[in-house]
Amino acid sequence: MLDLVEFLHGRSFIHRDIKPDNFVVGLGEAADTVHMIDFGLAKRYRDPTTKIHIPYRDNRSLIGTARYASINAHIGLEQGRRDDIESIIYVLIYFVRGVLPWQGIHGCPKKERYDKIMDCKMTTPVELLCDKLPRKASPPIPRRVRHDALLRPFPPI
Repeated sequence: MLDLVEFLHGRSFIHRDIKPDNFVVGLGEAADTVHMIDFGLAKRYRDPTTKIHIPYRDNRSLIGTARYASINAHIGLEQGRRDDIESIIYVLIYFVRGVLPWQGIHGCPKKERYDKIMDCKMTTPVELLCDKLPRKASPPIPRRVRHDALLRPFPPI
């Protein structure tokens, strides 16, 4: 997965919708090959010739799937490569644990639900998120809030 995203980033694009559904495995002789699909939300993050990065912007709408979106995407910042990487981390944790703490959060309208998911992501300590993962597998997830985090029960594996 990382190699695929690195390849995409090397071509000056970000995916912006990293989630399990957007990775598929080949068939037959290609059964050991993972493919990345659905580039409908992909965007150039830099000019491929000059390598000049797109400008910083905020007040953006959430793009991508809220469950796997980065905290910065929830906050409304222009997405970049780091946001794809943070999304991959959430996907990998989901693969290992089978659940993420912010799954099942409901709210209507959609904005309310997205805000609740963002709050949960920002307040869930990395140690809790990575609990039961092998120590070497615990990723360095960027956090805006590391202290005074609310400890909430995490479903067992």
